[in-house]
Amino acid sequence: MIDDHRHRILHAAARVYAQHGWRGATTRRIAEEAGVNEVTIFRQFGSKDALLDTAMRECGRLEQDATLPAEPVHPERELFHWVHAHHAGLAAMRDIVRQMMSEAAERPETALCAAEGPSGAFAQLRQYVVQLRRLGWMPDPDETRPGDVRGAVTMLMGAIFADAMNREIMPAMFPQSVDESLHAYVRIFLRGIGAAATPKLTARRPATRAGSISHSTTE
Repeated sequence: MIDDHRHRILHAAARVYAQHGWRGATTRRIAEEAGVNEVTIFRQFGSKDALLDTAMRECGRLEQDATLPAEPVHPERELFHWVHAHHAGLAAMRDIVRQMMSEAAERPETALCAAEGPSGAFAQLRQYVVQLRRLGWMPDPDETRPGDVRGAVTMLMGAIFADAMNREIMPAMFPQSVDESLHAYVRIFLRGIGAAATPKLTARRPATRAGSISHSTTE
């Protein structure tokens, strides 16, 4: 029962915060939304600030469920599914993120919570690009500028965030469907980092007795 109460209270706190902000998200409103007694909130979390801080951090982690494969096989398809899941996670918590951003100057900790999910996604995407290069999908480092690759990663993440946050209020900026737009972002990203349609053979070993050839990759 305690875990059930905790779950309900956290979700209620997120909903109330998204609608009323930090000051307006009173424990009375949260208790009514969760269908519990106000005393239960204080027993579970100690204070309103502790409750809202926990709720914000839980929301920030929701976006990190999607993962990219450790070894790329079909970059465009893999990135599209990952981008789609990340976009859906952001869109689902759109109101909360907007509220966090509006209160960032007054409550910097809310900005840190809002950035937790995107920061984790950024790190995961950057690691995926490292694997693309290691496995021969991308040019060698001497052929591309590191800043261009970092910029491409930042631009893809920014495009996903802007789309998820603004599509409903700026429809003229997003005339294509979500899927069409996400496919376009991924294709532009892959072109930007110089990813090939198939991995380049970076090293070749002598043929085996059976006539097969084994390949090794370089960093």
